[in-house]
Amino acid sequence: MAQQPRISNIEAQRAAMKKLEFMVGKWSGEARLLRGPGDPVSLMQTEEVQYKLDGLILLIEGVGRTKADGKPALQALGIVSYDDDSGTYRMRAFNDGRFLDTELKLLDNGKGITWGFALGQIRTSSVMQITEKGDWTELTEIAIGSEPPKKYMELTVSRQK
Repeated sequence: MAQQPRISNIEAQRAAMKKLEFMVGKWSGEARLLRGPGDPVSLMQTEEVQYKLDGLILLIEGVGRTKADGKPALQALGIVSYDDDSGTYRMRAFNDGRFLDTELKLLDNGKGITWGFALGQIRTSSVMQITEKGDWTELTEIAIGSEPPKKYMELTVSRQK
């Protein structure tokens, strides 16, 4: 006899996703990309976060434009969901024509998240948190092969009124 597919607990998913509510809104500020030797690239950064599918999905879009000429230098889109079966948050992130899937973890203080990706020899680790002042800060480090991690990106954005 075939096993019946597991039925998702929609209310458990919504309750878990509600814990990410601190991110929802429109944010703007600055970011710095450190893409190798030389000076970092300074960006005007925006983050827009909204719930979709009646609170079951969180959509995060980040756009960084160079201060020098306003051209997009960083464009990323993340889709976050909660798997009530495994009790984990999952994120699919799109950037530069690629996508990656990863687990996303809520920080103990309930006001931040952490995630990372691995692609071949490249590994990243990111931490986003809301400061006491209410700003969104994010730090991404990158490691290639056996090299120690290096700062890749840092940003600070404030919620738009």
